[in-house]
Amino acid sequence: MNIMIKLLGTGISLVAGFVGTKVVDTVWEKTTGNKPPKGHDDDVPTTLRQALTFALISASVSAVIQVLANRGTQRAITRFAKTQDLV
Repeated sequence: MNIMIKLLGTGISLVAGFVGTKVVDTVWEKTTGNKPPKGHDDDVPTTLRQALTFALISASVSAVIQVLANRGTQRAITRFAKTQDLV
């Protein structure tokens, strides 16, 4: 069961990362009025400041999501281990 919880934690982390990316992209677009700098759009000129700011925000959100997913997985594993001891 421990492996199932870890796999579930990985799945939740992936989904949360995808949702986090979409939220950051949407907030960036609403705030700046431009599409987020992704590096593959040659039509839209991007300044270095915009690219670095977007990278900083994106990395921060990603790190928070990763920490929360890891903590949630560890909490679930601990809770499961405690309930197994009671049975």
